Amino acid sequence: MSGKAVWITGASSGIGAGLARAYARRGCRLILSGRNEAALAEVAAQCGVEHLILPFEASDFAAAQAAADRAWDWSGGIDVLVNNAGISQRSLAVDTDFAVYRKMIDIDLLGPIALTQALLKRMVARKTGQIVMISSLAGKIGSPLRSAYCAAKHGLIGYADSLRIELSPHNISVIGVTPGSIRTDVSRNAITADGGRRGVSDEAIDTGIDPDEFAERMLAAIDAGQREVAIAEHGMEQMIAEARRTPEELFDKMIATFNSGYAAKMGVSEQ
Repeated sequence: MSGKAVWITGASSGIGAGLARAYARRGCRLILSGRNEAALAEVAAQCGVEHLILPFEASDFAAAQAAADRAWDWSGGIDVLVNNAGISQRSLAVDTDFAVYRKMIDIDLLGPIALTQALLKRMVARKTGQIVMISSLAGKIGSPLRSAYCAAKHGLIGYADSLRIELSPHNISVIGVTPGSIRTDVSRNAITADGGRRGVSDEAIDTGIDPDEFAERMLAAIDAGQREVAIAEHGMEQMIAEARRTPEELFDKMIATFNSGYAAKMGVSEQ
């Protein structure tokens, strides 16, 4: 990985900051994105490697395109894109404003899609790369008080699975990551029924996996060839992770079907 360009969104804290430190230990050059430029600078200082701080709001899709152009020019190509930026939710669906659903989908689903699509043609032309989607166990099974969050995170896994198949001829790997409880501010920063900030954490989050440990375990799983990485420790979360894990053989079957000429049979020309 030494010298590879890794772009991490949501890099100012939590999982994103842990991943930045983990990739830095491997000698990668970093592009760090998020909303808080000062916090991004602090993470970059902890990493001590060549870096570019590129702040933008995940739901600003025009900004994502501009950021993609600047990041590509700076690095000469993106080797790894880690779509990590996101927010969570804590509210009953019956009480939740529709605006909350729009905000969640914009940030947690359309934000990663917009950034990925902004890079996709260049990555395909380069014939190399890796795209990592940080979803959640809530992206594999519905969870109470998180209907908007689950909808977005399920969508992200679906997008990743389709992308993996289509990019298989181009030497680009796609990894879907479904963390359980990680010790971050995700619950404290979650939005409530009216879109306000929750302001308190959950016991499961407070006793969750340390972000730096999570980052190392995630990279080790990717190194081992896992295309879907589930990392959880609490009993119920471990059960969900195993019960909802997609078999690797199914990934292979879907890729083989596509590479046998599926697009042409459907009347779609392949690049």
